[in-house]
Parts: sequence; structure tokens; C-alpha cells
Amino acid sequence: MLDTSAGLGEPLNVIISGQSSPEVLTDAGPMNWARSIGFSNEFLDGNGALPEIKVIREDFYLPFTIGTGIESLVGGNHFKYWRQNGPTANTGALFLAVSHEMDVRHHYDIVSGGYDQGRNELVKKAVGKTSFLGVRYSTTARKISRLLEPGAKRINHGIPIDGDVYLLTIKVQ
Repeated sequence: MLDTSAGLGEPLNVIISGQSSPEVLTDAGPMNWARSIGFSNEFLDGNGALPEIKVIREDFYLPFTIGTGIESLVGGNHFKYWRQNGPTANTGALFLAVSHEMDVRHHYDIVSGGYDQGRNELVKKAVGKTSFLGVRYSTTARKISRLLEPGAKRINHGIPIDGDVYLLTIKVQ
């Protein structure tokens, strides 16, 4: 389970379960939930459409995506995601590649241990009750140990991973 669109891959280290509330699995649902845990759209990157559905960056709970601009300057957490909607497994589940990146001076490289660190930070923020714009979420997490191969084989930047994946189930309250 690696995103291999760039040759090497980023580990898909968090899964939002297809058993989550249907509102979470819509096109707009992941963004609203992400805002409830301190993430938002990218800030003025000018890239337009990307192969993944979206890149979502930590926003430090600042308004108007200003925080994602700060994240780009100082580094922080971000994730990309893909939807499982193929003809043989149309679950609607979302597969996230979560990582913690360096600042602009370091060309947004992933910090040492950044795939595991980013995953752990996101899960810590997500578990429990959160809300955004009046929508309340309750999120549970289940750790799936070593679902991915531990180590750095085929991983972007040669950064080793522990192989653990978290399965989040997000319910709208």
C-alpha cells in the first residue's frame, strides 16, 4: 500500500474506513473533517489539479487557510488521500499518506521518521470528538500492526517506517 505515482512511494499509513458516516466519505466530507482536526487546503500553491484527490496541510487553527501558508514556511503535518472506488473494491474508504515535513528552506523534505510521526500526530488529533462549522465528529482508531513492510524499501526519501497503519472510523454525531 504505497502511493507509487512518483516512482518510489509514500506509505498509505492511515485509512478512513468505508464504515464511516456517509457524509464523511463524500467529496466535501474529508475536508470538513480535516478542518475539525486543524488542517485545511493548500495555500496559494498554483499547482492546480494533482493526481491525488487533495493535499491537506496543518493550519494551526488560523482562519482563511493562512495557517497552511505558515505550515509551508515552517514545516508541519500534511496528508494526501485517495478513494477506494474500483470495480472490485468500491468501499468508499479513503487511503491517506500522512507525513511531517520540513520547512521551505529544506524544500519540504520529510523529517527523519516523518511518516510515522505525521501519522501519529494526525491520529492523536483525530481520536475523540471534534467539530467544524457545526458538524460534530466522533472518531475511533484501530492500529493494524505491520500492515506495511517495515523499513525503507521503496519508500520516498529512504525514510524507514514501522509498518503500522491506523484505521479510523469517523461518525457524524
